[in-house]
Amino acid sequence: MQKKTIVIDPVTRIEGHAKITIDINENNEVEDAKIHVTQYRGFEKFCEGRPYTEMPALTARTCGICPVSHVVSATKAIDEILGVTPPKAGVNIRKIVNLAQMLQSHTLNFYHLSSPDFIYGFDAPQEDRNIFKMMQTHPQMARDGINLRAFGQKIIEDLAGKRIHPTGIIPGGASHKIEESTKEKILEEVPAMLKIAQSALEFFRENLHKFQEEIDYLGSFPSLFMAITNDEGTLEHYDGKLCFMDSEGNILKDNIEPRDYKEYIGEAVETFSYLKSPYYKPLGYPQGMYRVGALARVNIAKTCGTPIADKELIKFKALNDGKPVLNTFYYHYARLIEMIYAIEKIEELLKCDETMSDNVRSTSTVSYEKGVGCSEAPRGTLFHEYHVAKDGIITGVNLIIATGNNNLAMNAGVKQVAQRFVDPKNITDGALNRVEAVIRCFDPCLSCSTHALGIVSSSVEIRDHNKKVIQVIDRS
Repeated sequence: MQKKTIVIDPVTRIEGHAKITIDINENNEVEDAKIHVTQYRGFEKFCEGRPYTEMPALTARTCGICPVSHVVSATKAIDEILGVTPPKAGVNIRKIVNLAQMLQSHTLNFYHLSSPDFIYGFDAPQEDRNIFKMMQTHPQMARDGINLRAFGQKIIEDLAGKRIHPTGIIPGGASHKIEESTKEKILEEVPAMLKIAQSALEFFRENLHKFQEEIDYLGSFPSLFMAITNDEGTLEHYDGKLCFMDSEGNILKDNIEPRDYKEYIGEAVETFSYLKSPYYKPLGYPQGMYRVGALARVNIAKTCGTPIADKELIKFKALNDGKPVLNTFYYHYARLIEMIYAIEKIEELLKCDETMSDNVRSTSTVSYEKGVGCSEAPRGTLFHEYHVAKDGIITGVNLIIATGNNNLAMNAGVKQVAQRFVDPKNITDGALNRVEAVIRCFDPCLSCSTHALGIVSSSVEIRDHNKKVIQVIDRS
């Protein structure tokens, strides 16, 4: 028998565009599988020559889903360049807006992109695995997702000017204080939003027994984990040091200053993808594969620091007797815990007297020629590194997009799922959906690369070793 390749192009129900190839060997077995990010991202080059003041607004355009993360990392990098420390109120406003983005982004993944699989099953007909079917059969759950996401987006708009590409997070802090009426309006909604988030977690937990095979094989393997940590060991998204943990829970290295990230993180370039593959330098490539995002954050955190989320974290850590949870499927579980945490933490920060101060910004001029901003985006740790001339013109940029940190792990997950579920003699839609589903577990934000117009379907091509198409399975 000749070698064949199965192509899933594009991958569906993710943010952005990619394809997956599955290689079938002469023995009619899955030999390998890879995810290909098919767009080119040129932000690092076309930012050069721009004044540093443009960087928050410019890099926010990297993405329409998680622009706040880029604004936060950009402004933190510029804080370093200016040599300023934002006042407490400015920092807290940034934290609240970042948590609001975390909430609305996690909500999008759980309700709109992933819940159809949990409700109808991975083998359900294609026409049933979408938000529109969910609106018909589970209207309250669909409304909950819309309301929870709107809550997060409205906070971003009220505190930072716009729901998408906000302008109120600026170098030195924030552009304006929080009005008392805005604070009270947000706090009034907290109990209802918290109830929705708890209900979502309960729904997920009650249905876990239906998906044991997916839990075991949708990307379940040893890897390192990386996240930002603070001195208290609580869940952290805005500020702190970098920490690397191994699959047994041992800390390989912590207290890494974000500005020193290049000493520990290398960036490999693969011929099959425009997405770079970061790795932990001390272990080399590709042995230094690590995962970031919600799963990494809750594995590394000792506590969440808020009452309800802390109770849920205890249950989560019991899944593997206190050791890191290695099942990629549980990214969904971790995101649901972070949704609860985000609501609780927003309430806590709004009730802090310092948050309501009029002093929200520090000002200065260029003091240093390099700045690194690092924060936790919904998908994981995000790095912005800027180099500037003394006149404030950008001379060099390096970005490690959060999704990129998971690139090696996503490829390992795709291969494991394909080898478990894809039968080359009988290729089913359910099997291909599982291959895509492991990517949805990571919730990659490939829209951080670019956007495509009008692609709403995919097809699978089976090709021989000469790349001649011998069969096409239409998934439109």
